[in-house]
Amino acid sequence: MATADLREELICSICLNIYVDPVMLRCGHNYCRGCIDRVLVTQVGHGVYSCPECRDEFQERPDLPRNITLCNIIERCISSPPKESTDGIFCSYCVHSSVAAVKSCLLCEASLCEEHLRVHSKSPEHVLSGPSNSLQSRKCSTHKKILEYYCTQDALCICVTCCLAGEHKGHKVEQLMDASNKKKEMLKTILTKMLAKRAEIEDRVQSLQERRKAVHERATGVTETVTGLFEDLRRQLEDLEKRVLNVISTQEDQVSISVSDLIQQLEIKKQELSKKMCHIESLCNTSDPLIVLNDQESGSRDFCDAEKVDDEERKAYNEKFQNIGGLDEGLVSVTLQTGLANIVSCVKIAVEEKKAQGIEFDMNTVFDKVNVNNGSIISWNDGSLNWPKTPETFQTYPQVLSTKTLSSGKHYFEWEVGYPNSGCCSVGMCYPSIDRKGERSCIGYNDKSWCLWMFGGKCSVIHNSSRVHLPHIPTSARFRMYLDYEAGQLSFYELCDPIRHLHTFTAIFTEPLHVACYVCRPYISITFK
Repeated sequence: MATADLREELICSICLNIYVDPVMLRCGHNYCRGCIDRVLVTQVGHGVYSCPECRDEFQERPDLPRNITLCNIIERCISSPPKESTDGIFCSYCVHSSVAAVKSCLLCEASLCEEHLRVHSKSPEHVLSGPSNSLQSRKCSTHKKILEYYCTQDALCICVTCCLAGEHKGHKVEQLMDASNKKKEMLKTILTKMLAKRAEIEDRVQSLQERRKAVHERATGVTETVTGLFEDLRRQLEDLEKRVLNVISTQEDQVSISVSDLIQQLEIKKQELSKKMCHIESLCNTSDPLIVLNDQESGSRDFCDAEKVDDEERKAYNEKFQNIGGLDEGLVSVTLQTGLANIVSCVKIAVEEKKAQGIEFDMNTVFDKVNVNNGSIISWNDGSLNWPKTPETFQTYPQVLSTKTLSSGKHYFEWEVGYPNSGCCSVGMCYPSIDRKGERSCIGYNDKSWCLWMFGGKCSVIHNSSRVHLPHIPTSARFRMYLDYEAGQLSFYELCDPIRHLHTFTAIFTEPLHVACYVCRPYISITFK
């Protein structure tokens, strides 16, 4: 009863299950970390956070320190196998009073108290076990003899007659205890693998929580910057301020929802593993070989089969994790600047970014049929232009690189496509180490470049030969590319009204970056503003 009462105290009031990674609020109430995280997410934007149980309020999102004491109690309660109850099992020979039995004899099919156990036969055929009312289950159903062996061929517990003259004659058999010990070793191996898998899930949860925290902190900083920018123009700019802040909060909410969904999926897997682990630990700690060998829920075969799909699960998880992304500051910035341009002619924008001024292209890299005018207008030419050829010149595709490289900071570039429906072109960024000839030298078709591809009035984005078609058909010929080098983000936008985010690449940049352009077919041009 004491254990049952203690388990009731270990129930989370949100999910009504035993705590998983319990944390404690300042008011003293405990919750599963995942449960209270989801509750706090729903309270974002309300101006105050509160405890679901006592409604104690917090002005800022509360820290969630791990309750180590509670974790230890839960671990002991879960890992301690329930002891087999002997209530109601009495000595078969104490006919005048009910005396609790301490052992049961499988041969006699009787239970014995301490007194009768002293005088009971000590011969080997009298096999003693813990007190039990189900002695028949420990005997062969066919020959009514004690189960002493385990048939490895049929995976059954059998008696000596089954071995010598029964249907298991000639089969490979083992002593029950030996077979039980072998299965325990196998289960311990499986348990070790499950522990590693659970630790991997915990690491994933931690990574997701850190990602969400980083996005939240960055979003808070950007919000403060934007709010300060609008202080002097409050009456005229209220509508724009709401739009910008809404972009930030919407992206944060989207990331938070995606993270919460992934955490919830991982927590479910973690709970399933914990449940199976608890069951396996109880099997490993039991002294009764029949319970171990007859158990059909240990999941040893299922787990072995499941290992085959672990790589696919990890790959799917990594793809989901990468798709979460972060705060798209490029969209925040372009929305802000375009709105301000419609209100005032000159506003000092308090964001750390630089527009490319007077972008120039490196004539040592230009393909022979690419025409470069005034350093920033690129077009296709049917005839050879006899540009100088160097080791840096593109020899296979009509491309050119900018003279300058970018290795830090935030930058954006704007361009306009001339006759966008009559040809194909692409704009992006690449490393200086990109190949200059061969199929892998085309921007977007290697792991050293990223680009927005425009062809026949439609757009797609390409990196490492992987193309993503964008469903939206552009209505504007003006585009913007935004680079945040430290954050590892390269974003593309269509400068229509309202501004449309097209795509964001995420990467860990390892080299400086050039602006790269591809232009093909007559009548099409790219003009940088």
